[in-house]
Amino acid sequence: MVTIRYFAAARAARGSASEQVEWQGPLAGLLQRLGAEHTQRTAGGLTLAGIFPRCSFLLNGTRVDADAQVQPGDQLDVLPPFAGG
Repeated sequence: MVTIRYFAAARAARGSASEQVEWQGPLAGLLQRLGAEHTQRTAGGLTLAGIFPRCSFLLNGTRVDADAQVQPGDQLDVLPPFAGG
């Protein structure tokens, strides 16, 4: 299982602070899957898939790009831009 933690707008779009999913493979594929599965919208009308292109991703505490390989046991943090940061 991969633990995914959502912050700020990603959390609002997902409707949850975290989840665990079965996944092994590139981060890009995982993001595509999550975007297709979770189609709720924020108060501003954004979906999770619409937020992902603006996000930074930390895999086990290290910033990664979409081609990073995600393995069972990993922790992924989804970090949209924060106001004032």
